[in-house]
Amino acid sequence: MAVVAPPMELQRLRVLDTVTVGLTPPAAAEHAMAPLPLSGLDADRNMLDVTFRTLRFFPPPPPSVDPLAVLPRAFAAALGLFPALAGRIRDGYVVLGAGAAVPLVLAASELSVADVDTDAPASALLDGLAPGDGDGDVADGPALALQATRFACGGVALGMRVAHALCDGAGATKFLAAAARFASGQGPPDMAPVWERRELLGPRQRPRVATPVFDRVLALDDDVARCGPYGAAGEWHSQQQLTRECVHMSDARVEALRARLADEAGLRLTTFEVAAAFIWRAKVKANGTSSGEVVKMVYSMNISKLVDPPLPDGYWGNVCVPVYVALAAGDLIAQPLAATAALIKKSKQAVDDEYVRSYIDFQELHRGEGVTAGAVSAFTDWRRLGHGEVDFGWGGPEAVLPLSWRILGSTEPCFLLPYGAGDERRRRGFKVFVALQRAAVAGFREEMQELLLKQQQISVGRL
Repeated sequence: MAVVAPPMELQRLRVLDTVTVGLTPPAAAEHAMAPLPLSGLDADRNMLDVTFRTLRFFPPPPPSVDPLAVLPRAFAAALGLFPALAGRIRDGYVVLGAGAAVPLVLAASELSVADVDTDAPASALLDGLAPGDGDGDVADGPALALQATRFACGGVALGMRVAHALCDGAGATKFLAAAARFASGQGPPDMAPVWERRELLGPRQRPRVATPVFDRVLALDDDVARCGPYGAAGEWHSQQQLTRECVHMSDARVEALRARLADEAGLRLTTFEVAAAFIWRAKVKANGTSSGEVVKMVYSMNISKLVDPPLPDGYWGNVCVPVYVALAAGDLIAQPLAATAALIKKSKQAVDDEYVRSYIDFQELHRGEGVTAGAVSAFTDWRRLGHGEVDFGWGGPEAVLPLSWRILGSTEPCFLLPYGAGDERRRRGFKVFVALQRAAVAGFREEMQELLLKQQQISVGRL
């Protein structure tokens, strides 16, 4: 059988070394005999066996600074504050054994950062700039893996793979921001990291589900119990040939639509509510879904300040719950877009402390029975995750990208992403990475025209 050569840009990527970033002996001794329990949100099956991968591009440091020398020391210092990232996940706990450490790949590329297309969500080069996906093998490797790549222009790419059961995007950013502080000589973060996961977000002593929404949108499925929420859908999705699109959204056009829909609905609407309603409808229309089929969207909502008591600022576990909207495809397409945006707002208003506790308890009561919402279109907003705080001393990230796409029980997610600080499009809009069926691409593009930046370029790739 002929060997297929990797793409040319990957051939110009060289691994220089793989170093292990370990805990100091005192920290290792402190945690070696004390398994750390996960929270009820961490132990959600949608998170438990899943890793997520991210990629950040940074500007060149001063000539006197070698980023491949600075970063290992900075990560070692930060790991002392976040020791669980060097552990392994076992049965709802994080276990740190002797010699617990995080692998850090140091690499170099002959390319310039300007040669990298950060608008291509399925780029082989982007994928090669982060540690490989570890889905299904979370228990066999450390919770965190890192890769730092220096480009010929001096720019730096930082790739990360982390077990989703330990943190979401906000929690991972806290770790990176702590490492950045050490790298820039600022010392530890002002707010110490907080664990206390079972105490703050564990199931109640007598689990109970007082929020009826979960009985309406969640079900139990033997295939999901056996294969997980993503494995059960994998064969169907491979047959459908999902693709990834990069869509460039215009702030002015979204704002004009938001104002019109707010007036029609008699409500104050957010950009997220309007954009999610528009994109969800566009996907369903482009898919040609039968009018009587119930379609669902799910999005993640930060509950840090909604629970009682509020989560402390240093808490770095998963802090989002899934929120669902479901209706017949025909109703979604026929009703005014303002009505769909209003439904999303109404679903957000239903999220309170009891919603969170009931969701955690529902998972606890049915753990192992295959909790699933079925086929869902997932949405998550990364525009305000504190990316600018990750500054290793030579500037914050110029681009932040998701590489893994298994979130909220869905393999058809939509990410709202900011442009980098140096991208002139930042003043005019934001971009969206979205997964959809390949057969729906043309229809989806047509549906999205109303909100697009002019002269945008769309990248398409296979999932």
